[in-house]
Amino acid sequence: MDQPERVRKIARLLERPQGASMTQLIAAVERSRATVNRDLLYLRDRLNARIEWDRDEGVYRLLANDGVGPRFELPGLWVNEHELLALLTMQRLVAELQPGLLGSQTGPLAQLLDRLLARSGHSTQEVIHRVRVLTMGARRADSEHFQTVSAGLLDRRQLQIGYVARGSGERTQRRVSPQRLVHYRDNWYLDAWCHLREGLRSFALDAMDAVQRTDVRAKDVAERELDRVLGSGYGIFSGEATRIARLRFSPQRARWVAQETWHPQQRGVREADGSWLLEVPYSNDPELVMDILRYGPDVEVLEPADLRQTVAARLREASRLYG
Repeated sequence: MDQPERVRKIARLLERPQGASMTQLIAAVERSRATVNRDLLYLRDRLNARIEWDRDEGVYRLLANDGVGPRFELPGLWVNEHELLALLTMQRLVAELQPGLLGSQTGPLAQLLDRLLARSGHSTQEVIHRVRVLTMGARRADSEHFQTVSAGLLDRRQLQIGYVARGSGERTQRRVSPQRLVHYRDNWYLDAWCHLREGLRSFALDAMDAVQRTDVRAKDVAERELDRVLGSGYGIFSGEATRIARLRFSPQRARWVAQETWHPQQRGVREADGSWLLEVPYSNDPELVMDILRYGPDVEVLEPADLRQTVAARLREASRLYG
């Protein structure tokens, strides 16, 4: 029984009108007197519980909040939203691993994740049943390709890949120096120096139909340069940011978009009528156009003019489909 579970049980016993003796607490949590004393101190000092020792009856009681000072409250979950998402994501990934070389290592990891999730005071199964993590738009990449790419990345060896462009369907052979793997919107991408194009590119792993590791040492690119070229614009295939898109969202949609992060260097301002004016840097626009189109009539591209024309043309094409 972990400390969070013990503390919850002790608090419930102390809340009873008759309270609980030290002997009862030790029996309930099956720990030593010293451990129970530490848990009582944790309740008092960390969770602000008002614990009273009744010398005549030989019991501890939990007094109600008196409205003065910090309020005592047992947390429902002993993790924040980021920790819970990380734990559930790791639990799902471990559960999906196929038996193999990592089998003996993932067993203890799964048990550790179960114990961490159980610190909510509930069983792992209950947490998983009541909290859902949905992945949308994930495309399955070949596991052997992933292993070859990751091995070449860490061993600093060039890779020979067959790559199919999503937009045109064109297949090319590329010699690349892998720089880093990126998990973005539930899909894996490889940031690499492309020796064919003589520049940095991002490659979707699911678009690779062949991957071969070579013995040639990979070209190293400084992380600052990677961030400057691949991390400054909009989206995973951004390139170096050179332009600013100005988008106006309707007052109804502004309630949502104002809380969203489209880009680390974005700027937003609320207008007098409740609209949200968003500015985001970008270089290549395909992914930005797709995100704009998601909002339909609730967003207007103000500038630049060619981005506005591209979005307008796509909307006209969509309108023709419906007569």
